[in-house]
Amino acid sequence: MEKFAFIIHPLDTTDIFRKFPQAKKLPESFLENCFRHLPSFAVSSITGIKSATGAEASGWFIACPITSRLMFDLPEEYVLRKISGAAKLAERLGAGIVGLGALTSVVGDAGVTIAKNVRIPVTTGNSFTVATALRGIRRASQLMELDLSEANLAVIGATGSIGKACARIMAKQVKELTLIGRNSENLSRLAQEITASESTKVSVSTDISTALGQVDVVITVTSAVDTVIKPHYLKSGAIVCDVARPRDVSRRVAEARRDVLVFEGGVVQVPGSVDFGFNFGFPPGTAYACMAETMMLALEKRYEPFSLGRDLTVEQVMEIDCLAEKHGFSLAGLRSFERALDEREILAIKHRIKGAKAMAAGLS
Repeated sequence: MEKFAFIIHPLDTTDIFRKFPQAKKLPESFLENCFRHLPSFAVSSITGIKSATGAEASGWFIACPITSRLMFDLPEEYVLRKISGAAKLAERLGAGIVGLGALTSVVGDAGVTIAKNVRIPVTTGNSFTVATALRGIRRASQLMELDLSEANLAVIGATGSIGKACARIMAKQVKELTLIGRNSENLSRLAQEITASESTKVSVSTDISTALGQVDVVITVTSAVDTVIKPHYLKSGAIVCDVARPRDVSRRVAEARRDVLVFEGGVVQVPGSVDFGFNFGFPPGTAYACMAETMMLALEKRYEPFSLGRDLTVEQVMEIDCLAEKHGFSLAGLRSFERALDEREILAIKHRIKGAKAMAAGLS
């Protein structure tokens, strides 16, 4: 039986309430600050993972008790020390590899320092996160009858490890690529790299609100604590894949824009009769792609830092996608704000878009 562990942390206080419902009586800021002083702890045991090859794995969810807000507000050295403590607990429990979840894979140098502090390999899971996000984009485009080869695709957070990998791969498949981020110099450097090898038209922007007006497909993967995409930013018919945790897309988009398709990237069906022992808001048997990467590396007995640091290669993404096929990890449909999207809903979105276009044509 192969062993792994995966580090999670509360995105906000609602995640603390999920494990400790009695804590709802406490003021949120007080609870956050009290919770961060706890040592890392095992939230649950994970059992029942069985590969299509017959290999089996089990593991643990380990909590690093720092919310998303405090991940950025507290000194980086302190946060890295807390994450390292969680990784050392994984080592003591007997895990052969440990994965970093949510912002634990972003703080500092994207896992490199954490890996130096433990004797077992560390992975961020970012390679499979990219692979599943792109699977989702292709599936959503088919359902929306969008030809990617004629589309303008934007990557928000384009200079991060996931964003760069998405941009490099999708540059081969779309007509136009828009790179969006905070640092114009880094964006320009990435644009030059892509245009040196691809014929795709590439533009850059540091202003999300204006850059998305003519974009057909959006992959958003920032490390922001608050949402960055608001309802009026998007064109009618846009497809948005939100890979970020915490989310980049405001819930108001789903409520106000019935003419766009928003789905969560990186939701995976895990093979076997898996029991996570913990409710993190997903249907039974499904997990984030970053979790799944850690599991499949254990199943493969690849105890190595597969995804680490801020630069992923296209080859890494392709390799982990092949391992997913081998072991039976698959895209768990399309989900949006904690619920599954069925094809009837997507058909309704298409009808609303066509109706709006017909009305606009009639008025002109």
